[in-house]
Parts: sequence; structure tokens; C-alpha cells
Amino acid sequence: MALDADILLDRRRLKKSIFRWRVLAVVAIIIAIVVAFARSGADDVVWGNIGPRIVEVNIEGVITEDPYLLDALEQIEGDSDVAGLIVHINSPGGTMVGGEALFESLRRIGETRPIVAEMGTVAASGGYMAAIAADHIIAHRGTVTGSIGVIFQSMNFTGTLEKLGVEPLTVKSGPLKAVPNPFEPTDDAARTAMESLISDMFGVFVDMVADRRGMDTETVRQLADGRVYTGQQAVANGLIDEIGGRREALRWLQDEMGVSPDAAVVPLEIDYPEDSLMTALFEGNIGKMLSSEGLKLDGLLTVWQPE
Repeated sequence: MALDADILLDRRRLKKSIFRWRVLAVVAIIIAIVVAFARSGADDVVWGNIGPRIVEVNIEGVITEDPYLLDALEQIEGDSDVAGLIVHINSPGGTMVGGEALFESLRRIGETRPIVAEMGTVAASGGYMAAIAADHIIAHRGTVTGSIGVIFQSMNFTGTLEKLGVEPLTVKSGPLKAVPNPFEPTDDAARTAMESLISDMFGVFVDMVADRRGMDTETVRQLADGRVYTGQQAVANGLIDEIGGRREALRWLQDEMGVSPDAAVVPLEIDYPEDSLMTALFEGNIGKMLSSEGLKLDGLLTVWQPE
């Protein structure tokens, strides 16, 4: 009987222990869910209840399609407490689509809030495209800007392959499929097709500049021969508005656009997932170097010194 009582007691203890572990497991799951939501919220653009604010956005390096940045700008667009934007640009440009997407996202914000662009060392090509989304553009005297244009690059390895005794074989549905191709000569038809592509996108860029800078198209075309300008030259030819830096950008928002001097100035901070950074690094650099079409950097370029 004593043995049966001990067994019964052990079973009760076991049941209590199992119940206890189940409760702990449920609590752990709830905590994990809460933490997950908290982390997902932390990735959003949240500054707390600090009232009206000026948001500083940094655009650096090669401009490509950045969904994390675009999502952050979309949140700013819906935040009524954002009184204005300062966009700091230090970029030689990037892809045409990346520049377009950034421009359009900034302009949606600019429909209801003033935006001032402050150029750093370089804000050329796609970097300048981002700048013209602003209502006022400021640069340092030595800033390199301009380079309004579009480029598409490839290489021709046919001579090298011939010397090595290698004959590439390409089977395609039409003569203009996948041209230019580094493994076959570029004929006149292929060159004409590519020039048409470049001309079309160049026209888009020129029209954007003309519209945002209040210039006639012909004047912009004369400036858009691919050359770069110093900040001082860009003020003279109308591509930018003022020589200065962050202080002048803040002053313009306050004095010209009526933004309160008491508005907090906060940086836009985006938490990029670590794995996506590594993936982007590989696909954006190493992966493209290994690709036969790597020189195109995802498509048409609007970039200064793409080499």
C-alpha cells in the first residue's frame, strides 16, 4: 500500500511538473511574440511624442532601389508632426530606377512639407536627381554636382577570345536580344537600339530638371552634356540655389518656410537586417562582377565616373 501511495504521489508531482513546464512554455511563447512585435516596431520610424520635428535624411554612396529607405520615407509622408526635411546627399549617382524611386518618394513628402537638399562632397547624376526633389538646394563651393545624363556600359571580349582560340556560341530569338553582349561584336543595329534607350531616359532626366528648376528644356540640355560643376558654378547656372551647409538649410526652413525654431531636428535611422546587408553586398558587388551583365549595375546608370 505504501508503494502504491508513493507511486500516486510521484504521478501527482509529475503532473504538476508537466503543468508547470507547459505554463512556462506558454509564457515563453507570449514573451517571444511581444518581443517580435517590439522589434518590428523598432524598425519603424518612431521618435516618440516630441511634437513637430525636422527629419534629416542621409543619401550616401551608390543609389539603387532601397525598399527599407523607401518604406521609411513613406512613414514620414504619413507623419503629420514632420514639419520639414533636410536631405544630405553625398553620392555619385546610381541606377536610373533607383534615382527615380527616391525622387518620387521625396516629392510625395514635398507636396505637404518643405524639403531642402544639402550637398556634400559630390551630388552628381542620380545624386543630383535626388537633390532636385527638394524645394531648395544648397551646396558647398567645392561640391561636385551636375553630370546630368544616362549611361549604359559593356565590354567586348571577342578579340581576346579569338587569341585564346575560344569561339563563343550564342543562340537567341532575335538579333537584338541581350545586346550589347561582351562575347559578340556590337553591330550598327544594336548600337542604334541602345542609343534610342539612352536618349529616351535622358529626355526623362532633362524634363525632371527643367520642371523642378523652372528652366526651359533647351537651357537644361545645354547644361546636360555630362560635365560636372562646382557648387559655385551650379549657383551661377541655376542648377542649385545657395552656397552653404546644414546651418543654411535649417535657416531656410525656419526663415523662408516658417518652420518653428523649436522644432526638434532628428536623424532618420533605419535598422537594416544584417543578413540583407550581406546579401545586398554580395548581389550588388561580387555577384555582379561574376555576372556577364555585371557592368550594367541593374540597368541604365545615371552615375558620375561609373568605373
